[in-house]
Amino acid sequence: MRITLLSNRDLASCVALNTLLPLLQEHSLRVFLSSRVGKAGAGATKPEALDTLKFFEQDLFNQFVFPAADRGESQAALQTFKGLERFLEEPIEELNDINGDGLARFAATAPDLVLSIRYGVILREVAIAVPGKGVINLHSGRLPNYKGVMATFRALMHGDSELNMTLHTIDDSGIDTGKILGYSTLEVDTSRSYLWHVLGLYEQGCELLAQAVAKVAAGEALAGVEQATLANAGRYFTFPTQEELTAFTDQGWRLVDSDEVLALARQFTTNE
Repeated sequence: MRITLLSNRDLASCVALNTLLPLLQEHSLRVFLSSRVGKAGAGATKPEALDTLKFFEQDLFNQFVFPAADRGESQAALQTFKGLERFLEEPIEELNDINGDGLARFAATAPDLVLSIRYGVILREVAIAVPGKGVINLHSGRLPNYKGVMATFRALMHGDSELNMTLHTIDDSGIDTGKILGYSTLEVDTSRSYLWHVLGLYEQGCELLAQAVAKVAAGEALAGVEQATLANAGRYFTFPTQEELTAFTDQGWRLVDSDEVLALARQFTTNE
């Protein structure tokens, strides 16, 4: 099949693609990246802690770790976005206007199936209609409980002992409202950071996604659960406020742990 992947230029997306792309080698693959996920409302002041998180999720790796890794060892444990291009038909491209001027560029990849992982743009009907076999999204939270951004943050704050990645269809422009195809799980480790949990969710989540792709390729219909049939309607969450971030810290949680980030950075530069 021809598969187009929509993802984001951040650390979690790169880690996810490191797991997923080797599992899809039998298919013809293209990747587009958005430059960010979500945005603050008009006039909103972004808490400093979220700027710090953005530095570790995006700036540190995109501006420093990935360029340094691309100049060094190509057989590192984890590949940068550039290194991952070995699995693709064409180099990775940035695409932030998929529903507008960028639609033709997206449609030109002629995908049978589209996979979405952390893509930062809401797909409208014109984009959703492009692939003949539909769009599947991987959401780093349990649906319908935690819709929106930073779902893992909400689950940790809520005291969940187990985190979930949800595989679901994108059938319209609603956010995280499609049919639920399955869940993967990760046990909460109270000694670890929010970012560690987010990254940890993607290994099993991408394996679940690859299994769904195999079914589609075999001509099987994906059995999904309509969220409207569930008793729990869930809730949509945007970025946390300063008050919520303070409460998160008061519970003993950290958004980021520098030792965890350093260990991960080494995997992009060494084969360990």
